[in-house]
Amino acid sequence: MEVTITYLQMFAPPLQPNVPLPEPLLAMRSVEPTVAFYRYLYSAVGASWKWVDRLAWSDERLAAALRGCELWVLYCAGTPAGYCELVRSQEEVQVSYFGLMPEFLGRGLGRLWLGWTLHQAWSYEPTRVWLHTCTLDHPAALPLYQKLGLEPYDSLVETR
Repeated sequence: MEVTITYLQMFAPPLQPNVPLPEPLLAMRSVEPTVAFYRYLYSAVGASWKWVDRLAWSDERLAAALRGCELWVLYCAGTPAGYCELVRSQEEVQVSYFGLMPEFLGRGLGRLWLGWTLHQAWSYEPTRVWLHTCTLDHPAALPLYQKLGLEPYDSLVETR
């Protein structure tokens, strides 16, 4: 199967204002996430989009990756609704994973959650925020990223 990966970036914060998440939504950083909790989030968000890469990772490898990122969980009335993973370097922030649980799709939460995620990334004052998406992700992902100010800068086609 051919999969197109699109890399997107932005060099300034979104033009949309940083609006607090409305109740009953709450973003909470998982400061010391367990491997089991991460596997739950990754599987629940990614199953529909064929996220499989990290499922094969050992607990040790996954724990090391978690130490190198910030994991933010979106809760809706106390229930995990999605998550994002930010990887910070000296001058940039990568949104390495971003998504919603299937039960929370179609409610307009994607735009709110992405807006919050981008503003969180920009709060560290990087020179660039970037991410990648692919044709296996939600069909609205690429248009939403572009709508919020991320611009494509590269793409490649892989056979999986």
